[in-house]
Amino acid sequence: MVSMIVCVANIAILLCTLSKSSQARVASFITTTSSCLSRASSPACNRHGLSSSSSSSDNMSSDNMESPSLPPIPPMKKRLFLVRHGEVINPGGDRPVYYGALDVPLSNLGELEAKAAGDYLKNFDLQHVAASPLTRAIFGGNEVIANQKDTGTELKIFAGFKELDRGAWCGKTKAEIGNENMAKFDACDESATPEGGESYITLKKRVLIARDELLEITECGKASAIVSHLQVTRSMLSDAMGIKTEEMGALLIATASVTCIDYDSVSGEQTVHFQSFKPTAGLKKSVDYVN
Repeated sequence: MVSMIVCVANIAILLCTLSKSSQARVASFITTTSSCLSRASSPACNRHGLSSSSSSSDNMSSDNMESPSLPPIPPMKKRLFLVRHGEVINPGGDRPVYYGALDVPLSNLGELEAKAAGDYLKNFDLQHVAASPLTRAIFGGNEVIANQKDTGTELKIFAGFKELDRGAWCGKTKAEIGNENMAKFDACDESATPEGGESYITLKKRVLIARDELLEITECGKASAIVSHLQVTRSMLSDAMGIKTEEMGALLIATASVTCIDYDSVSGEQTVHFQSFKPTAGLKKSVDYVN
């Protein structure tokens, strides 16, 4: 009889342990999912937003996808929508060349993509719309403004949002630059910076300064938008996700996609709501050249 009681008691303890373990696993999953969107999150959490290539970005399309939901902006936070410009006309023709900060034009599809991004952002009351000084970003910025209710909004140009300057490497393919040189550059070896160009480290510093300038003039509880470039968006997104500069080249940012980040004006915490949402259902897939 005593043996039977002991056996029943052990089974009860085992069931209780399994139940708690299950609850712990669920709680751990919820916590991990939430932390993937915060400044303190580990890069491993964001593996679905990473690419194996650091010189280009997969064109993640949102066709047949619903728009991501967004909570209201808390009173002490500021929201930024980061918009990448649309598809460009490859300056190398059939040769996939790096163009960086060259002022290359949008393709016809790129203009349609920019219009789609502007149409999506009409759902939000933007206090400011900023853009890089390059024409492909200015076009996108003007499309965002054209869809805003406040027709008096003026496009603000920030030199700090200009694309990475690849200097002497502009107009060259990866093969012409050399795999070893590119590998050193991607690893943030500043000795590999091309003549007349800049490193990822230099780029990120100026981008974050420009971002902070825009946040300074954006009121708490309000949102602003930035229309810029692949490496510029990667700089801001990697900062928000706690990803090292030498690893940000793996972040996926599609042409004319939108990324949304909240900034806490008190704690400095950054919350990524979504990354590379591309509101272009119905358009054909664009070609994303190396840049």
